[in-house]
Amino acid sequence: MKLILLGPPGAGKGTQAVRLVEHYKIPQISTGDILRKAVKEGTEMGAMAKGYMDKGALVPDEVVIGIIRDRILESDCKNGYILDGFPRTIAQAEALDEMLGKMNSRLDHVVNIAVKDEEIVKRLTGRRTCPACGAGYHIQFDPPAKEGVCDKCGGALIQRDDDTEGTIRSRLKVYREQTEPLISFYGTKGLLRTIPGEGGMEEIFNSILIALGGDKIPGSDA
Repeated sequence: MKLILLGPPGAGKGTQAVRLVEHYKIPQISTGDILRKAVKEGTEMGAMAKGYMDKGALVPDEVVIGIIRDRILESDCKNGYILDGFPRTIAQAEALDEMLGKMNSRLDHVVNIAVKDEEIVKRLTGRRTCPACGAGYHIQFDPPAKEGVCDKCGGALIQRDDDTEGTIRSRLKVYREQTEPLISFYGTKGLLRTIPGEGGMEEIFNSILIALGGDKIPGSDA
């Protein structure tokens, strides 16, 4: 099962990726994680990436693709993987297709978790964090017992800078311009599986399983 997860920031991709990893026993490949790992280990591609990163430049797509290729050749990917955070653009998707073709491999599904912008803004602007102990809350979905105070350590809760409405709408604008075109790209290839992302986590996960050709979780009412 070789998957790509698509969806705007705040759609719940991370939460669902964890559950898919457990269900299918395949690794989640985060491009940020494998990039840092390759640099730390001093691989050929990691050394190339470090050269760009040390200059404050973006790592070119061909280097990122090379690092992804090295990662999916590892033994834990023999039964599949979940790509998270890549591709982000049509050019990256085309490069990924070319790389997989050379490996006589291909993607099985592209899961798109669809959530409206206003719902995303509501989700993310409501998040609160305790800088003292790291506990997280949501003013609507998971509020603390006392407003603005951490249940665990009594610290003052804050809203992170990247959870303000202006920042979120800027991130959504970039997503709509750069990444959303991938929906049509993979749709024409017959790989796209669009899942409504507004509902309970269990309900969304079951929808994904069914879209991937499986059954929902036994005993689940979702």
